[in-house]
Amino acid sequence: MAGITLAQAETELALWLAADAKVATGQSYSIAGRSLARADAKEIRDNITYWDFHVKRLTRGGIRVRHATPCG
Repeated sequence: MAGITLAQAETELALWLAADAKVATGQSYSIAGRSLARADAKEIRDNITYWDFHVKRLTRGGIRVRHATPCG
């Protein structure tokens, strides 16, 4: 993931976790004729999974290769 730092990935993960908490209290609401609909719960879960993967990957220092066979 070129250009994304651990701090940025952690920030994104925190934002999506907060969005999940908001959706848990209500998907949409209306006040004085104005309404707000929050993001789709599946989209939120997908983004949490995505950013959690990248936080874990960046925390351990990148991609690890096991059982590689040299070319030659």
